[in-house]
Amino acid sequence: MSERVTRVSAYALCREADELLLSRIAPGATVNSDGMWTLPGGGLEFGEEPQDAALRELAEETGLVGEITELAGVDSWSGPIGAVDYHAIRIIYRVRVTGGELTNETDGSSDLARWVPLTELAAMPLVDLARVGARLAGVPIQ
Repeated sequence: MSERVTRVSAYALCREADELLLSRIAPGATVNSDGMWTLPGGGLEFGEEPQDAALRELAEETGLVGEITELAGVDSWSGPIGAVDYHAIRIIYRVRVTGGELTNETDGSSDLARWVPLTELAAMPLVDLARVGARLAGVPIQ
């Protein structure tokens, strides 16, 4: 039997006008998603509140500061990742950016942060979570 892992993560869904904030997964950060785009966010630290994790990850991955306006949704995905049976529980918050300066993360799980025009999303290499986020932001993409 292979290893079974459950991971709870929190993400920031930031939409301003006709743009969505995304971060690109850095080389070597994942098994099969390097160079793809996702929502800013990541795993909760032990004892951390999900809202705090979403805002911490937003700052780490994009340099931006925000405030949560509401829970946008909870998404669950399970499947194999390498030799691991993986279950991801992903909490997605709508976040209004209140400050900071858009900055790329260095030495982390992402390497670029960008406000992406909604019209470009369908043509970008997005992980499933980014597609879920786009739909929650009102952009119907496959």
